[in-house]
Formats: sequence, structure tokens, C-alpha cells
Amino acid sequence: MKLIEYPDREMLAIDLADKLASELRAALESHDRVTLAVPGGTSPGPVFDALCGVRLDWGRVDVMLTDERWVPEVHERSNTRLLRERLLTGHASEARLVPLYAESRAPEDVLVEIEHDIVPRLPLNIVLLGMGADMHTASIFPGADLLEEALAPDAPVLLPMRAPGAPEPRITITAHVLNGALAKHLLIFGTEKREALERARHLSPSEAPIAAVLDGMTVHWAE
Repeated sequence: MKLIEYPDREMLAIDLADKLASELRAALESHDRVTLAVPGGTSPGPVFDALCGVRLDWGRVDVMLTDERWVPEVHERSNTRLLRERLLTGHASEARLVPLYAESRAPEDVLVEIEHDIVPRLPLNIVLLGMGADMHTASIFPGADLLEEALAPDAPVLLPMRAPGAPEPRITITAHVLNGALAKHLLIFGTEKREALERARHLSPSEAPIAAVLDGMTVHWAE
């Protein structure tokens, strides 16, 4: 694990966007299409704002979420909505969104359909992850109903997930698929998450799911 500390969040967003763009360009030199997986939530928004303004061959980039809340895209808690508003705009509007949501009562009803569109795009070329203060990443939460399945080396690509404190069901890319990305980045802000990350390094993945994907990770942190 490599840790990069930044003097402020604005500099982090600009520098991380530049690194992601450089990795995308490099991947496009040797692949017809490349896949970028990114988190939802509020933290990556400024990174998306910077990245969408970068000129590269976005028409050959597939963008997907690492996880999604099971709510319609118009819902304020939809990660897909965030992607459309903050990343898939500007130059990046030419990228292809690989959806992690389909209209259905529950993720289990359409899991096979969604996974069918993702499998041909593996391994992920670049993944950007976030982490909660509880040390979850994507929607792999401590105490979640399918936690052990999501951490297993033979897990499917996707799993539905329900966890204490999560108000709606989730769908998540599983740990071994995230870990198989050719380049991995973790974005965290604040002292609380920095301390949580340090704890996670000494805990098992079932206690701290982020621990399952830290090997080879570049961590980007600012207060």
C-alpha cells in the first residue's frame, strides 16, 4: 500500500484526476476499450469534476460504479445520478455507462442480467474506491448479510447486499473483482478515516472489508 498525503482536498482532486487520466491514456494504448470503476457518495465529486474536463478518447472508456443503492436513478441517493451529473459530462459524456441498476423490486431479480454486461469488461483496468469510517468499501459492509460471500476468492462478480444502517438494499462488485483491477486507488478525507485505515491494516477483512483490497493500493488522503 502506498499513501500519498495532500495539503488540501482541492489539490488531491486535481492530482488524482490527472493520475486517473494518465492511466486511462496508457491503457487505451494497448486495449480497444478500457473500464473505469468508481464509487458513489460525495467524496469523489470534485475528482469527477476535474476528470470530465480532460481530453482523451472517452468513446472507448466504459464507466461503472463499484456499488449502487437500489433506488431509481432519479432518486437523490442514486450513485448513477451522481455519475451522470458529475462525471459523464463534458468530454467524458462520450464514455459508456455500464449500469449497476435496472428497474426491479430487488437486485436479486436482475442480478444475472446486470452481471452479463460486466463480465466481458473484466478485469477492471482502473478502480477508484472510497471507504467509510466503519472500514467498508463499495457496499461490502462489516455485519452485512452476505459479507463472507463477498470476500470469498470464488465469489461471483456481483452480490446483493443488505447491512445494518443501510436504508436500502445494495448491489456491489465483490472483493476479488475489485482486487483484480490493474490499477487501484483509494480516496479518503479526514483524520477519522485515516485512523480507520491504519486500524484496518491490522484487522481481518471480515472485521474491516477494506483490508481485502489494500495490497497494491495507492491511497490518496487529505484532511
